[in-house]
Amino acid sequence: MDQLWSLMPEFWEGFRVTLLLLAVSGILALVLGTVIAAMRISPVPVLRGFAAFWTEIARNTPLTLVFFFTAFVMPMLGVRAPYLLLAFIALTYYTSPFVAEALRSGINGVPVGQAEAARSIGLGFGQTVSLVVLPQAFRMTVPPLINVFIALTKNTSVAGGFFVVELFASTRQLANDNGNIVIPLLLVAAALYLVITVPLGLAAGQLEKRWVVSR
Repeated sequence: MDQLWSLMPEFWEGFRVTLLLLAVSGILALVLGTVIAAMRISPVPVLRGFAAFWTEIARNTPLTLVFFFTAFVMPMLGVRAPYLLLAFIALTYYTSPFVAEALRSGINGVPVGQAEAARSIGLGFGQTVSLVVLPQAFRMTVPPLINVFIALTKNTSVAGGFFVVELFASTRQLANDNGNIVIPLLLVAAALYLVITVPLGLAAGQLEKRWVVSR
């Protein structure tokens, strides 16, 4: 037990990086996904086509391949940045189409009359989407969006294979150095992931009850 407790500072450092990856990538993916979702319903064909292309390519590309591109190919192309920043880019790119599709399902659930009423009082497309459609869509898509962020929490572990020392990488290194307590180390790592994912799931349930929208 003393041996395991002595390793906790390394666990906490990896956990801190995992939280940082989740927070930064989650916020960026939410912003980018919202823009992509708005482009998917845009009256401009070029924007709709670009958004559909982005969604299909990003959603169907393995995350490991995305990390490989950001960690190895981008530096070869002259992009010099810390690996943590490259991890933000990879996770944001990979997560954004899932956010966009979740929001698009919510947008499709907003009655058409809401947008028509907004246009009838002189609101443009951007105002209609930002002031009328998206607020309702966000409320209807809280559970799927939370599920996207839970998946993002687990996806941060891929960064551990690309020079970012987060929780998974810390656990792997500690397990290699302390082979006699591998199982307790894995249990601690699993518990730390649950510290993130379980509250997210509970929050989704509470928000769904509070923001329930009649259809």
